[in-house]
Amino acid sequence: MRIATLATSLIAAAALAFPVSAPAAARNEPAAQKVLNISTHGSGSATQRITLALDKAALVQLDTDARDVLVSNPEIVDAVVRTPRRIFLLAQKTGQTNAFFFDAAGHQILSVDIRVERDVTDLGSMMHDNFPKSNIRVSAMNDNIVLTGTVTNAQEATRAQDLATSFAGDPKKVVNMLKIDANEQVMLKVRVAEVQRTIAKQFGIDLNAAINAWGVPIIAGTSNPFSLLGRALSDASGAQVGPNCTTVPALATTHLCANGVLKALEEAGLVRTLAEPNLTAVSGETARFLAGGEFPVPSGRDQQGNVSIQFKDFGVGLSFTPVVLSENRISLQISTEVSELTNTGAFTINGGTVTDPNTGQTITLPGLTIPALDVRRAQTTVEVPSGGSFAIAGLLQHVTKQQLDAFPGLKDMPVLGALFRSRDYNNNETELVVMVSAYLVNPTNEKRIALPTDDLVPPADAETILFGRLNAVHPPQGLKSAGNDKTGFIVE
Repeated sequence: MRIATLATSLIAAAALAFPVSAPAAARNEPAAQKVLNISTHGSGSATQRITLALDKAALVQLDTDARDVLVSNPEIVDAVVRTPRRIFLLAQKTGQTNAFFFDAAGHQILSVDIRVERDVTDLGSMMHDNFPKSNIRVSAMNDNIVLTGTVTNAQEATRAQDLATSFAGDPKKVVNMLKIDANEQVMLKVRVAEVQRTIAKQFGIDLNAAINAWGVPIIAGTSNPFSLLGRALSDASGAQVGPNCTTVPALATTHLCANGVLKALEEAGLVRTLAEPNLTAVSGETARFLAGGEFPVPSGRDQQGNVSIQFKDFGVGLSFTPVVLSENRISLQISTEVSELTNTGAFTINGGTVTDPNTGQTITLPGLTIPALDVRRAQTTVEVPSGGSFAIAGLLQHVTKQQLDAFPGLKDMPVLGALFRSRDYNNNETELVVMVSAYLVNPTNEKRIALPTDDLVPPADAETILFGRLNAVHPPQGLKSAGNDKTGFIVE
């Protein structure tokens, strides 16, 4: 009877000594992920720092009995006491907390700092299996996933981030710190070649006739305009046949005077444009280039008549953003433009006068002409290998205009109808090609780079006066004889 009572008392004492172990009786004993064997025979309490995976457990084994276990944040880690010397720490939520272990005398025998993070072991294995050529390290920081290491190209970096996002369930919880283990500097070479051909022809006859019939002067004339271009190509050109019929003789009973001016001119023009901008940028960064200038464009006018202006760019412009996908794949977002000022389409503001409402003073405003821009622009996204080229834009334009101005009725006469007609003909042809070439490049020593000014040396006065030279002549540098004057030189 005493033995049974003593056993019951021990069981009740154990229940009071370890209150956190009572709920654990209804749950299965978890499989421990980590085992901490703690010796408390040394001086002072032991201190440990561990990292637990979410929903995993750690086993703490003591060499002395623990009576109380205190967890600062039970929502993050739960302590389950199976025996006075065997305690399980269950990770329930990501975060940081700590646990303290006390003996029967109330002395602290152990302190454990605990950090709970996601278990990224499976994700790391998937990264290794799917990207065997890359060195991707996966680590957890609280509830976030951090990717570090190197990948072979930008495409693998994007796929690794997508895989980690699927694992985390939220793209904001993925920190991508991967580096591309490849050359990331891209040089873009753009060539813009354009040829414009213009042909204009004009042919016309202006007739003047005067007759005095029985004392009655009769005057007739034709002057057909060239309405296609709005003017004659050259009013000074032409030919005249016969006397000038500005006056009609009054002495003769019947007198006829006729003359004509033949206007015929042909104009041909050829314009060749070649622009070749080169630009280098790091993968993922945007680079811009402009060789040209800016011209002012009025944007408004205040009450005093002062004109506010904005500056617009013109010239040869290039903007591109390269992304190195692999050693043999470069994605390019390209925008290239060749523009020049032109009078075609120019906008003219007429001058005038305005009255200042404050002072009543009249202000005279001068006229203003704003030039227009003749623009050739291409914007696209392409993929090229290093050293590869693409024609990203091409234009073949052929515009023909022809117009006849004639005297009604007389223009239809055979042969003689040509005397009463004027012909205006205009033909414009344009051929344009834009080509791009991309190269993966490395920095080099500046001594290996040649500048266009390297060989330009101002000549002496004697060289300019006596020989008419604009550049001094000097012996070649960096050359040595090959041993025989007839064999030339070898560049070192």
